[in-house]
Amino acid sequence: MSAPVSSIRNLGPAADISYGRAGINTARALRALGPDEAYLRMLLAGGRPHFIGYYAMVMGVQGRPWNDCQGAEKAALRQRFDALSARARAAPPQDVAIDVELRRIGVIVPPSKADHR
Repeated sequence: MSAPVSSIRNLGPAADISYGRAGINTARALRALGPDEAYLRMLLAGGRPHFIGYYAMVMGVQGRPWNDCQGAEKAALRQRFDALSARARAAPPQDVAIDVELRRIGVIVPPSKADHR
């Protein structure tokens, strides 16, 4: 069995529950999605946005302590967090649960980073 999400530095048992609701049940799955897509999916599955939780997860995926994020890097992460939170708020509530499930089973594939160029 793969390691749980909480095996990522800075994350605990609550992360297993929050990301699990979005179908992200392993550290490997979270890393494969990348921190932004994983966080967005967690928000779409009903998670509450929290900036410290977001940047602690990003730092953890990088193998860094949560308090290592400062200055310009922290400001850039704040912009990413705000954009992800806005996307989650803009999602139609009736579609959120079905989208999460369809992503989990692979029916909806998130666009690749190349699609955003």
